[in-house]
Amino acid sequence: MGNNSLLLLLAPELVLTAGGLAILLAGLIWRRKESYRPLVSVAAAVGLVALGVSLLSTVGAGLPQGMFVGDRLTSYIRVLAAATTVLSLVLALSRPQLGNEFPALLLFATLGITLAAGASNLVMIYVAIELLSITCYVLAGLFRDEARSNEAALKYFFYGAAASAVMVYGASFLFGLAGSLDLVVIAEALSGTGAAGARWVAMPALILVMVGLGFKVAAVPFHQWSPDVYEGAPTPVTAYLSVGPKLAGFAVLLRVLAALPAVRAEAAVVVAVLAVLSMTVGNLVALSQSSLKRMLAYSSIAQAGYMLIGASVLAREGSRAPGGSAALLVYLLTYAVTNLGAFAVVQAVEERAGSDDIKAYAGLGQRSPGLAAALVFFFLSLVGIPPMACFLGKLFVFGAAINAGAYWLAAVGVANSVISLAYYFRVVRVMYFEAPGEAAAAGAVPVNLRLAVTVSWAGTLGLIALAAPVIAWAENAVIRLLP
Repeated sequence: MGNNSLLLLLAPELVLTAGGLAILLAGLIWRRKESYRPLVSVAAAVGLVALGVSLLSTVGAGLPQGMFVGDRLTSYIRVLAAATTVLSLVLALSRPQLGNEFPALLLFATLGITLAAGASNLVMIYVAIELLSITCYVLAGLFRDEARSNEAALKYFFYGAAASAVMVYGASFLFGLAGSLDLVVIAEALSGTGAAGARWVAMPALILVMVGLGFKVAAVPFHQWSPDVYEGAPTPVTAYLSVGPKLAGFAVLLRVLAALPAVRAEAAVVVAVLAVLSMTVGNLVALSQSSLKRMLAYSSIAQAGYMLIGASVLAREGSRAPGGSAALLVYLLTYAVTNLGAFAVVQAVEERAGSDDIKAYAGLGQRSPGLAAALVFFFLSLVGIPPMACFLGKLFVFGAAINAGAYWLAAVGVANSVISLAYYFRVVRVMYFEAPGEAAAAGAVPVNLRLAVTVSWAGTLGLIALAAPVIAWAENAVIRLLP
């Protein structure tokens, strides 16, 4: 491939890099400014850059280039990452404490996601995951004067460092097995004659690699960092962390599973066990939470479990049957829209009441009927009630499991969805049937949060109407997971 083609293939990543560096420079120039207003225009510019990334995402589709491939899966994740970045920036407009560096760090984290989505080499996967991880560690600790934010950053860092080390160790097994770091070569080495004997090395390697990926998507038992980080990080950062790392983790997981045909049956069982553990632990522990951010953290763990059902179906059927992987991508989209909207409401209440405790939502249905109704809609979507967005995701994921013969896995998913009703509607009961206390939210909702809630609300309701094109988009994205 010529230099011009390579630049065209990496145009979105180059735009993200240039935008992040430009914002850092602008932050140095404005560092003495006490007001956040000068950065409003910068944040808007970053939003336009992210929009440009999504528009450029189809450029070079299907062009493999060594360590990076710009295929339809990369394009899909680029669009979702760009949308997540824009909404997170909108949430941050009412948080001047985040400082001048926040938009730049967000762009660099998004760069890590897009690079991970297109990575077809184990070294590239590691570099992209580490770029995303390091920027997320810094984002979690942006409130330097708050003990909770510092604690969140430290816990995130130490858990992440351990998970990365284990993942690299697993990657070294795959390198020794195939003699290459390229996923295509690894897939060929494990699909040839005599590959059956390689499973005794490939399966431990997959398990070790999945430790790092499980950490990124907050799957049990690699989820310990999630509740503390979600609670301690600034809410715009928490909203981003609830979606962004999952985009990267699941994109890499799809490619890795497609590259290990020799351990397809074993991988399907391992991923299914992780799915059941994540769904069950996430939903059961969420029942006892008093902080809404911690509750949403455990909800996010459970949501990762539902997505892992799709990955298990991919491992069971192989990459030539796109049902499971396409279902996972549909769920990622619907979850991203819904969860970002839920955190927009959380931030609105937090800024008015000064707390993320569920008691702060008492009487919200009377004081802010729009916010309360929006949160109800987001909760209905996360449960999977039609016609909300996540209903489409769960329908597709559970349907893929049934089509693959994994009836028990679909049944566990449905049962966990029923369990989730209890803790979501505990909040609804507080909003509509309890009198407001001393920490009741008061005052007008900032324009940026109203915009974020409105956009997410429209997406939560509108994706069902766009079900056919959304499903077709996801199916096209996984026609060929390896170049």
